[in-house]
Amino acid sequence: MVFREVCRHGLSGRSGVALMKRLYLVRHGQTEFNLVRRVQGRCDSSLTELGVRQAHAAGAWLREHGASPDAMVSSPLGRALATARVLADELGFIGEVLPEPRIIERSYGRFEEGPFSELPCDVWDPGEELVAHGGEGNRALRIRMLEGLRDLMGRQNVRCAVAVSHGSASRQFIAMNLPDGAPAPGRLPNCGIFAFDYDEPADSFELLSITDPLA
Repeated sequence: MVFREVCRHGLSGRSGVALMKRLYLVRHGQTEFNLVRRVQGRCDSSLTELGVRQAHAAGAWLREHGASPDAMVSSPLGRALATARVLADELGFIGEVLPEPRIIERSYGRFEEGPFSELPCDVWDPGEELVAHGGEGNRALRIRMLEGLRDLMGRQNVRCAVAVSHGSASRQFIAMNLPDGAPAPGRLPNCGIFAFDYDEPADSFELLSITDPLA
């Protein structure tokens, strides 16, 4: 699913005048829980061998497409941090990958670690239905994702950044930054790369592309 071709970091945006900042939001690699379809919000499981390969492929794609991040952040959960470290190695990033709690996956409340079949709602887009079960709704998730990524891209020394997050969290961020009436994507691939331009004066994100590096 590609909205338009990703240009190299530092080129002008649609206006051809203002320089846009570039955000690469990346979902973590496949995990053991992904493999057996267990709910994995704030609980954690390790990357599979495929998950590690996906992370290397995502890093290679970013490198080949000219990504040169000034900053890298990750959800503090192990599966995201493990993915981010592979990306950093592939990119030759010499800084520190910093944990960013605001891009952690949503809590699924009492359904954590259980099978998908027990969820009373869509795992990707549950709306506010999880709140009654001790989980997090879409509104709260969208607010914190936007705050965390806006603060990242608002740093004076950051023109390009990589942030590693999760499936449902990334889907909500994508959905809130689509044009009115545009359908949100369904399932996002493990180590999917979601490229955005960030227009700092307008404080707006524009989705450029969704890439599965192993597709």
